[in-house]
Amino acid sequence: MQFGLIEMWQAMGVVAKTVAIILILLSVITIYLFIERNLVFARARKKSLEIAPKLADLMKNGQLKEAMALASKKEYKVSHLARVTAAGIEEFLTSKESNLSLEEQIESAQRGCDRARSLFTQELRRGLSLMATIATSSPFIGLFGTIFGIINAFRGMALTGSGGIGAVAAGIAEALVTTAFGIGVAVIALWTFNALNTKIEVYNTEMENTTSQIVDFFVRTSGK
Repeated sequence: MQFGLIEMWQAMGVVAKTVAIILILLSVITIYLFIERNLVFARARKKSLEIAPKLADLMKNGQLKEAMALASKKEYKVSHLARVTAAGIEEFLTSKESNLSLEEQIESAQRGCDRARSLFTQELRRGLSLMATIATSSPFIGLFGTIFGIINAFRGMALTGSGGIGAVAAGIAEALVTTAFGIGVAVIALWTFNALNTKIEVYNTEMENTTSQIVDFFVRTSGK
C-alpha cells in the first residue's frame, strides 16, 4: 500500500472520512472568522482615526451637541472611539438637563462610556466563543476517528489472521490522519483566537483611555 494522501483517503472508512470532513469544515470556519474579525477591527481603526481629531476640535470649542451628533452618525457606528464618546456626551448632557449635581453628571458620563465600551467589546468578541470551542473540541473529534482507525486495524488482523503490517496499515494510517487533522485544526483555532483576543484587549484599552479623557474634560470644563 502506498501512503500518499489520495491512497490514504481511499483506504479510510466512512467514519474516518466523515471526521476528516467535519474537521476541514471547522478549519474553514476558523479561517473565515479570523478574516472577518480582522476586517471589522480594521474598519473600527480606520473610522476612529478619521473621527478622533474632529471630535477633539468640537469638544475643545465646547460644541458638545455637535460632537455627539457627529459621533452618532451611521458611518461611525463601527468606530469604538465614536461609540464611547457619543455615549459619554449623551449621558452628561441628559444629566445636566435634569439639573443633577456636577458629581452626578460626571458619574453619569462615566457610566455611559463604560456601557458603550462593554457593548462594543461584546461586538468585537462575536464569533470568538465558537473559535474557542473549535480549539478545544477538535482534538477529541480527531480522537473519535483515531478510535475507529484502530478498530479497523484489529478488524484487518482478524480477517487476515495475521498481525503483519499489511493487515493493519490501512487502519493505522486512518487513525494517524484523523489525529493529525484534529491537532492541526485545534492549533489553527488556538493561534487565531489568541491573536484576535490580543487585538480586542488593545481596543478595550483605547476605549478605557477615551473614557478617562472624556471624564477629565468634563471635570475641567464644568469646574470653570
